[in-house]
Amino acid sequence: MPSLHPATLPRPSVDAAEHSARLAELIRRDIIAQGGWIPFARYMELALYAPGLGYYTAGAHKFGMAGDFITAPELSPLFGRTVARQIAEIMRLSSPHVLELGAGSGKLAVDMLAELEKLGDLPDSYSILEVSADLRARQRKLIRESLPHLLGRVRWLNVLPYQFSGAIVANEVLDALPVHLVHWCDGEITERGVALSESALQDASPEGALAAASSENGFIWRERAIGDAALWQAARRIRVTGDYSSEICLAARGLVNSLAQRLEQGALLFIDYGFGAREFYHPQRDSGTLMCHYRHYAHGDPFFLPGLQDITAHVNFTDIAECGIDAGLDLIGYTSQAFFLINCGITALLQDTPPEGLLEYLPLSAQLQTLTSPAEMGELFKVIAMGRKCAASPDKVISNPLCGFSSGDLTRSLLVD
Repeated sequence: MPSLHPATLPRPSVDAAEHSARLAELIRRDIIAQGGWIPFARYMELALYAPGLGYYTAGAHKFGMAGDFITAPELSPLFGRTVARQIAEIMRLSSPHVLELGAGSGKLAVDMLAELEKLGDLPDSYSILEVSADLRARQRKLIRESLPHLLGRVRWLNVLPYQFSGAIVANEVLDALPVHLVHWCDGEITERGVALSESALQDASPEGALAAASSENGFIWRERAIGDAALWQAARRIRVTGDYSSEICLAARGLVNSLAQRLEQGALLFIDYGFGAREFYHPQRDSGTLMCHYRHYAHGDPFFLPGLQDITAHVNFTDIAECGIDAGLDLIGYTSQAFFLINCGITALLQDTPPEGLLEYLPLSAQLQTLTSPAEMGELFKVIAMGRKCAASPDKVISNPLCGFSSGDLTRSLLVD
């Protein structure tokens, strides 16, 4: 994905610009209500998830060529079919239920369900936790069109179930959780948040409302002492030198804790781009990993057209692993997407298509290359599995990793010096 300065990016339609302006006004009102400053995590939460206006809760296309980025399920059916092999194994070791977090367009669900049916391992239930009503409708439509006979097995949830046994899968969910921005410099640690420029404050009405957005939203960066105890404890544990800025995702910790509390038996499978802590906080990564995606371009300005662009940060998988272990889960495996997919048999799935059928075989071969190549998604994307009582019988805990982690173990890269 090419990276450009926001000024060079395509301009939105009039309707889209008005939508962004409404969200920008909502954020400005929130900043004023909070005394003139909000943590960046709050800004990111509103920009992505504000009801009816946020990037993931409004109706614009996000996935595929018509959207802002392409995820692995959108890229190739081989991805979902291969992940299904791992899901089937987890269900056989626990219970025949699947919970997908943030199902996007629904493509991963469709591909996994189709493959699980082919394998004879259909789940009794396939639950989708989705915060966007628009995405729910699109997911339901795709499943109804692609697998109408399986729609009855799928249900949509507003909140996590109280208890769950089976397989939990989340593809590119952790990277979209709100992050706090932290700045280390000369022994001081501050939090970077969002305030309003003087011109934006002058546009405020006596009631505290703001005039319609101008060509700029009036958002500016401002740093403060860290007031959140959990954030302070996390920030002071991180060893960086010089003038250094990066992200801490308390929301990811909260999600892992919530899932761990609810998981009675089975495994969590997170697939996302990121690193272990040593690489995440590498000296050369002193500006952090925050990135925005708009119409297949990447850039670094989160204030650009809020509501019309995705805002993401790489995942600190050491943090995810430590949180899961602290919550009582076993770390089952951690590896690259390339190793995971190859271990689960993606090359064998490609061989199901005869090379003689070039019109079908060549695109699939190219897709496999993108999914597994170190220069594409193969190395940057990682897969981590954590579980509880994931055993063939109550008195036998598995001693070998799940099939997706049988080679290419990267757990040592999670260690912190």
